[in-house]
Amino acid sequence: MEKKKIKEIIVVEGRDDISAVKRAVDAHLIEVNGFAVRKKDTLEKIKFAHESQGVIVLCDPDFAGEKIRKTISDYVPGVKHAYISRKEGTKKDDIGVENAEIQAIIKALEGAKCQASNVKNIFTMNDLLENALVGSPDSKLRRDLVGTNLRIGYSNAKQFLNKLNYFGISREIFEDSCKLLNK
Repeated sequence: MEKKKIKEIIVVEGRDDISAVKRAVDAHLIEVNGFAVRKKDTLEKIKFAHESQGVIVLCDPDFAGEKIRKTISDYVPGVKHAYISRKEGTKKDDIGVENAEIQAIIKALEGAKCQASNVKNIFTMNDLLENALVGSPDSKLRRDLVGTNLRIGYSNAKQFLNKLNYFGISREIFEDSCKLLNK
């Protein structure tokens, strides 16, 4: 079976991530070596790739992955972000893109999102409260499930709220995703 070709350059954290993504899709990749992403030449390479073909950032669903995403987004505004869920990226006690199944990687890349050009604060903490995404015993699990469904990844409540607004998620799509939790 022929692999799906991705036109954008995919940015990943490490060598094992490259192998996993190459099993899933046909694409060019940039490895940032984890926190070595802070090196100016690495960020310049990503910036050039974004200007020439576009970039999709696919990092591990953990704290380090989020820090790397932020570093890249701050230096290269407008990159797309693809997310695998913590469940999709976990094998035994190890969490990372390299553990994800081919279909999970493809789904993440197909759901890649970029920042809305005119970020509007459509969502507030009240939206999270009303949908039990904060303030209830299973809020963490509920945010994880909604984040996976929306392809914006898991986050704490404050980060989740920022992502909803940052990626321009519509109220209708958000509400539909929350309704799935109640079924």
